[in-house]
Amino acid sequence: MAALDKHPGKAEFIDARRRVSEHAYHTPLLTSRTLSEATGFDVRIKAENFQRTGSYKIRGPLNKFPQLTEEERRRGVICSSAGNHAQGVALAARIHGMKAVVCMAENATPSKIEATKGYGAEVVLHGMIWDEANEKAKELVAERGYTYIHPFDDLQLIAGQGTVGLEIMEDWPEVDVVVVPIGGGGLISGVALAIKSINPKVRIIGVESSGAPGMQKSVEAGQLVTLDEVDCIIDGLRVKRVGQHNLDIVREAVDEVVTLPDSEIFDAMLWVMHHSKLVIEGAAAAPVGALLKGLIKAPAGSKVVSVVSGGNVNLDQLKGSKWN
Repeated sequence: MAALDKHPGKAEFIDARRRVSEHAYHTPLLTSRTLSEATGFDVRIKAENFQRTGSYKIRGPLNKFPQLTEEERRRGVICSSAGNHAQGVALAARIHGMKAVVCMAENATPSKIEATKGYGAEVVLHGMIWDEANEKAKELVAERGYTYIHPFDDLQLIAGQGTVGLEIMEDWPEVDVVVVPIGGGGLISGVALAIKSINPKVRIIGVESSGAPGMQKSVEAGQLVTLDEVDCIIDGLRVKRVGQHNLDIVREAVDEVVTLPDSEIFDAMLWVMHHSKLVIEGAAAAPVGALLKGLIKAPAGSKVVSVVSGGNVNLDQLKGSKWN
């Protein structure tokens, strides 16, 4: 099947839900009394940390891979990632009987390398940063004909990630506001379009690291902006340039993008671990941090969902952080 040439609508999200639900979990929407009391809202947590591979990233590949041509499936897939995208692609490829190759930087966390191998992927280590690993992936596409799977700028992946939004609307149709972390923009693109296709009145708010505000700067400029540098140590938020599809959708369907520093995101991460007893990764804590810092403006008592995108935290990094 050919790739989508337009933004996914309600029909595409329903189709994606059918494909994704065969292998991924419908994750719970958890009531948070402490977070509600701290913010003055009625807050629930969309717990994608309980998803297979530990994050929402499995959803996009599970939607995309069944739509590849037989030739693309035969050639196998390749991606570049330091963690969640790698594991999502690896497991989805194994489920669909395809070869998967993942390019990672040589200094990638050993546990993430082993987890990706454990899902059946071949891991190629190259360079010291994601960009260098990504160049290696593109070289292998040219040499071996693999199908390249972008981590966020892909409409079929976006439709798969949007199944998070469908589940939120199914479990809590009265929701007023949904708060979503932004790295490259794949998750918020899908969630925003899926939710707005059901109820356009729901407000969607994105949260970035103030040290990597690629989406906010691009929205302000009305075009893609490549940041000269990023001052962010959180893997899932450390992106210099968001995707074109992602920017277009955010401009269309997202009501606001806010930012906060890594230190406050880590504070929120520890707050959730302490008060909610959930192990979550840095990017997943960004919406909670925005709520705790009063960045989410809504009437008192508003029904708010905080999308906790994953739980693959590097505990060694956390142990050594100054916020511990």
